[in-house]
Amino acid sequence: MKDYHDFLAEVLINEETLQKRIGELGEQITRDYAGKEILLICILRGGVMFLTDLIRHIDVPVAIEFMAVSSYGVGGRESNGNVRITLDLNCSIQNKNVIIVEDIIDSGYTLKSVIELLATRDPESLCVCTLLDKVERREVDVPVKYTGFEIPNKFVFGYGLDIDDFYRNLPFIGVVDLEHYQPE
Repeated sequence: MKDYHDFLAEVLINEETLQKRIGELGEQITRDYAGKEILLICILRGGVMFLTDLIRHIDVPVAIEFMAVSSYGVGGRESNGNVRITLDLNCSIQNKNVIIVEDIIDSGYTLKSVIELLATRDPESLCVCTLLDKVERREVDVPVKYTGFEIPNKFVFGYGLDIDDFYRNLPFIGVVDLEHYQPE
């Protein structure tokens, strides 16, 4: 396995900046849901690091659930548009205040499908909190209530985002130098 320094073009968002913004998002969610309970639904696997840091900054009763969704072919780096639920929720969301926690929004197709599916399950409210938003790549409209950072259309990794299933553990968001990255 290559050392990420070999293909790191730049650190787009450093650890300190990430953690500061995540704290601000948690405070905003706390204000918006004061006196209410919320259910955070983390989209696996990329959203896990973001979820675990975010919930530490939310000061209202929080429950968590997980979904795994795929729209990428094997080894793919771009969505093929065919969205599959590979892990569904273990609880009902009826009459609950639901926030979908996502690591990154790109074209919007996957998230749009998830929103449409969850809306049929009759939640009290349903919104999206994403760490990263590639607005310029958006092909379908998705409503995003909480955004950590709008980023340019670059291939990013770290802090939950992977390259070929690795490097999720890095504490920052880096940009891949595609000229120097060769899959193994």
